[in-house]
Amino acid sequence: MEIIHDVMLTSFCPFVYQYMPCTKEELFGIILFVDWKRQQTVQEINMLEEQVKTALENVRPSLQADGGDVEFVSLSEDGIVSVKLTGACGSCPMAQMTLKMGIENYLKKEIPEVNSVVGV
Repeated sequence: MEIIHDVMLTSFCPFVYQYMPCTKEELFGIILFVDWKRQQTVQEINMLEEQVKTALENVRPSLQADGGDVEFVSLSEDGIVSVKLTGACGSCPMAQMTLKMGIENYLKKEIPEVNSVVGV
């Protein structure tokens, strides 16, 4: 912990002191808080990602019945889900409608944190 403390203070302090004069102890407290908050955000995104994957499992049978499928790709911090339509859905002229009117509407209804679904 002391090593981290020294590294953070020597590399981060000069920058922070320009904008926010504080003691080394206060700065270290700020650094710990920021790191804690980042970890919380990562945990929330991971939980949300699992919810999205579970919801996509509910959508898949409808797509598979028509020879297509959907693969989860990623979830951004601002609630944008990236998916890949495969099989028949990948080349279907109605893929965008399936993506927006079907998958996106379902995910937004099930998971309010989802803002949009995009195809990649």
